[in-house]
Amino acid sequence: MALRFDGRVAVITGGGRGLGRAYAELLGGLGAKVVVNDNGSVIKGANDPGRTDAGPAQEVVDAIRAAGGKAIACTDSVATSAGGRAIIQAAMDSWGRIDVLIHNAGNVRYGSIRELSDEDLDAVLGVHLKGGFNVVRAAFPHMCDAGYGRVVLTSSIGGVYGNTNCVNYAMAKSGMIGLSNVIALEGEAHNVKSNVIVPSAVTRMADGLDISQYPPLGPELVAPMVGWLAHENCSVSGELYAAVGGRMAEVFIGETKGVYQPDWTIDQVDARIDAIRDKAEPKVFGLHGHVDHLVYSFGVARDAQT
Repeated sequence: MALRFDGRVAVITGGGRGLGRAYAELLGGLGAKVVVNDNGSVIKGANDPGRTDAGPAQEVVDAIRAAGGKAIACTDSVATSAGGRAIIQAAMDSWGRIDVLIHNAGNVRYGSIRELSDEDLDAVLGVHLKGGFNVVRAAFPHMCDAGYGRVVLTSSIGGVYGNTNCVNYAMAKSGMIGLSNVIALEGEAHNVKSNVIVPSAVTRMADGLDISQYPPLGPELVAPMVGWLAHENCSVSGELYAAVGGRMAEVFIGETKGVYQPDWTIDQVDARIDAIRDKAEPKVFGLHGHVDHLVYSFGVARDAQT
């Protein structure tokens, strides 16, 4: 039986274009009631938070409705706490619940570490990272009280591996990983799961880039993974998944087995750095990695002393 979202209510930020639109139309077509949030700003994000264009969000709403689904548009900005509350309240006012939150809203302002202005740093962190927190903080209590929720946050290969001339974007997208992990931990007792999508798709954020050698990178190649992470069948939490050009993969943070000594000098670190970096027996800790890392490390020290 095909996976569906009948009876579920989903909020999708940045849902008016690109990836967000693909997510909204997928979930809407599978029975979800969808809040399409998009303030219609330019790719750099509007300098005036009061300037909105309801067109992109309403266009997606119209498409979902034309296909027989249910959706409403919301133009509040994720970049303010009031906006985050208003976005979630739109779902509560319309349908009395919030089951799925997909934070996809984003902006891009390029600049190197040496060049980046405070304004461009704050603008990108505000939409991606603080924006994620704003909507999560508003939705999380409703999900926990209901005993159900699915959160999907958006990172990027730039957030995982870094990239030049977009330090603000890399910082924000890296921060999504920590935010998702805390949601997963705090939501564990309430059946609220949180995961991160690391998507690659040609959207308006690729404007100005040479994509002539790229394989097909349409948003429709990412949406199914996001749909699964947003579904009640999703069996994982606190994880990262990449979707790029038809390839889907789990992304994870690991540690080498490491080297134990009861004490160290700088010279000893220098002499043993290759062994410290040896990835032959990696350790991958999951949702409770904070505790598991310490338990493993303490155990190595204890075993070496007995």
